[in-house]
Amino acid sequence: MFSSASDLAEKLRAARYVMDAVTLEVVYLAARMHKPLLVEGPPWCGKTELAYAVAEAANTVVGRLQCYVGITEEKIIGRFDEALQRLFLETQADHFHEEWSEIRNRLQTLDFFAEGPLLRALRYEHRPCVLLVDELDKVDHNIEALHLSVAAVTVGYKRRRVSSLASFSTSSEIPFAPATSNSPPAFMTFPEHTTIIPTPVLSM
Repeated sequence: MFSSASDLAEKLRAARYVMDAVTLEVVYLAARMHKPLLVEGPPWCGKTELAYAVAEAANTVVGRLQCYVGITEEKIIGRFDEALQRLFLETQADHFHEEWSEIRNRLQTLDFFAEGPLLRALRYEHRPCVLLVDELDKVDHNIEALHLSVAAVTVGYKRRRVSSLASFSTSSEIPFAPATSNSPPAFMTFPEHTTIIPTPVLSM
């Protein structure tokens, strides 16, 4: 994505985004090592703009997942379109006995899946995009864990299973996956024995 921290700094300056040396090194290493990055700080300090600046520096776009209170897994990832599945079954009624296994497998493909913002970002067709999970602190810890789990396993990988809802292949890789938070997310207050995905935290 970037040949060096200096290369990143030069391209960020061209995108009109300047950061200190420590922040620059953290962002560069997160991108180089394919690690999701939790960016924490008060509103309007530049957390969201960081993702857009890195995307511009990398000549790509941002796939944004905006978090809000009450957001669900289906809203994040998507869901199977049951009406479309039923319609397909009706059109295949004459072939159930001979081709049921093939028909059943077809029903579980993305042809019948209404994609949410996360899946759309992961399947962006033109080139790998920066995956931004914005305002992670607005959702409960189960959804936070889902966001970071997905980010952790999708950065740099081509075969992905997203929760129990969908499995898909893509030729692209997510090069940079920041998650922003205005305050420490709920998962950071879990008991010490709780296993947390190793995610670098950048305070701004």
